[in-house]
Amino acid sequence: MLLFGVSNAVAQTSARPILVLGDSLSAAYGIPVEAGWVTLLNDRMAKQKPARTVINASISGETSSGGLARLDALLAEHRPALVLVELGANDALRGLPIDEPTRNLTTIIERSRKAGAKVLLIGIEIPLNYGPQYRDRLRTMYQGLAKQFKLPLVPFLLEGVALDPSLMQADGLHPTAAAQPQVLETVWKFVAPMLAAMDRKISSASIQK
Repeated sequence: MLLFGVSNAVAQTSARPILVLGDSLSAAYGIPVEAGWVTLLNDRMAKQKPARTVINASISGETSSGGLARLDALLAEHRPALVLVELGANDALRGLPIDEPTRNLTTIIERSRKAGAKVLLIGIEIPLNYGPQYRDRLRTMYQGLAKQFKLPLVPFLLEGVALDPSLMQADGLHPTAAAQPQVLETVWKFVAPMLAAMDRKISSASIQK
């Protein structure tokens, strides 16, 4: 797990952090950590007002059950304002029944919300050779969870990247360092309005006091 820090001056005015709970796609697999999209998000957040620290709790190979097992301790330690959940790909690659990640992600969402965090669900799609039926069920799982909990959903983390060989590593599963800014922008389109809404709510509450 990586905790990206901010300067003392920024930290004094920082708000509750952002927690990224993901797998190798968020853990910067095969590339320098500083090039990964989560580090790039942290760099961007350090320049925002209020600044926020980004905690990268992503682990290569992580499944939804592994993320769930670690969640309570992460929530208790960091008290995040926002949890970015990027899990499910490894469940699919292992051919696990879709009911399993559905249950795990449901509990992750419920526990994150109970801890006072907003949740952004990040969808993943598996390669075509895994068959259209499982791909469709995985896509439907993310859409169903987003609808059930009224969550914003990034439909596909690697949108515009996965089908471009020049932006993918040799394994065909992980994006290169060059692709990370594009991955960040895909996520940022959803993160930015969520943070803006939270900041407006905090500002309104402060005025009312």
